[in-house]
Amino acid sequence: MVDKIRYIYKQRIQLNHKMEFTAVIKKGEKQFVALCPELDVVSQGYTVEESLQNLKEAVELYIEEMGVPEGADSKETIVASFEVKP
Repeated sequence: MVDKIRYIYKQRIQLNHKMEFTAVIKKGEKQFVALCPELDVVSQGYTVEESLQNLKEAVELYIEEMGVPEGADSKETIVASFEVKP
């Protein structure tokens, strides 16, 4: 029982700690699709703002259920674009 209490307390500390993640948002056929590459979580919405808010909620639920993977903070994330010839 004590171990379970420690686990719940540890999870609450992690959830109260703010972390910064990356959002990659792309226009789909009817909605904007938002991806958090650090956690491989995806959501969508009819506006950029809605897709970002939905992604934030999805990330919060992911962290609540799965915990925060080690090294998941976006401080080490590099976002780049590149071109290829068809």
